[in-house]
Amino acid sequence: MLPVRRYGHDVRALVTTPDATLRVETRPDPEPGPGQVLVRVHGAGLNRADLAQLAGNYAAPTGSPPDILGLEFAGEVVAHGPGVTAPALGARVFGIAGGGAQADLLAVPAAQCAPVPERLDLVEAGGVPEAFITVHDAMVTQARVQAGETVLVHAVGSGVGTAALQLARAFGCPVVGTARTPEKLERCRELGLDHAVLAPRRLDPVALAAEITAAAGPVDVTLDLVGGEYVVTDLTVAGPLGRIVVIGLMAGPRTQLDLGTLMYKRLRLLGTMLRGRSPEEKADATDAFTRDVVPLLASGEVGPVIARRMTLDGANEAYELLAADAVFGTIVLDLT
Repeated sequence: MLPVRRYGHDVRALVTTPDATLRVETRPDPEPGPGQVLVRVHGAGLNRADLAQLAGNYAAPTGSPPDILGLEFAGEVVAHGPGVTAPALGARVFGIAGGGAQADLLAVPAAQCAPVPERLDLVEAGGVPEAFITVHDAMVTQARVQAGETVLVHAVGSGVGTAALQLARAFGCPVVGTARTPEKLERCRELGLDHAVLAPRRLDPVALAAEITAAAGPVDVTLDLVGGEYVVTDLTVAGPLGRIVVIGLMAGPRTQLDLGTLMYKRLRLLGTMLRGRSPEEKADATDAFTRDVVPLLASGEVGPVIARRMTLDGANEAYELLAADAVFGTIVLDLT
């Protein structure tokens, strides 16, 4: 067990400013409140929601640092708040946070922490929780996916997309994925992608739907990380009683839908977001992740796809890579 290290006023944190720039600042130690633990962060993944917060479009929820980025973390428990006895001091944990994870220390509800399997590197584990909890919640809790059902994943080469691909395969589902570069699709084939469809830069929703249907037939569950007019494609390719879960809005928040198709096929169109949920809902999602996904991570059946490990001082470059959609998998900040 490692001793608790007190950082005084030397806690380094990645801070966003009102003019949408990034800088590393020092902050006082956060203090864990009732029901919380203090985690010494080793790794923290970058997500598109961080880009939205940086742009001023995604404010942190009440109780989270308003200007320190980071929605996921992995590290070691170094202190307990009032009423907390588990996870134990020194335990390796990962989980989701409302913000503040891209810093040396993070105060977070104990119920949002899951055990990190020994086989996982603790820095790279920081790129697991947001993607895998999001995907498990969308695919299992909301869409009720069943073995043998066809799953469509847009932006399959992203961090969330590669998590979705791996989990769907682990649950016995054939997967069709879209991406905008052949290179990402080829790497996804190595992860078990059954049907690869190249998405054009200039989207024609009907044409893309025709390619998906020709490759994989009717789709049962769609995980849409792109939004915009991709949702038109989703309705077109869905089979009867299909479920569509919108997870991201890379292509924008608006489109026009044929509600007749929605009704005729008896489809379910769902939206999901982790950050704004209540602590109880986040705890439930973490429990489901611990039950269903952590054993798969422990066995090696699924795992994080890490594009780059970068330091806190290299965060500006990391965010530029994320914004450019220039990497395959997840970028993780190394805070060790």
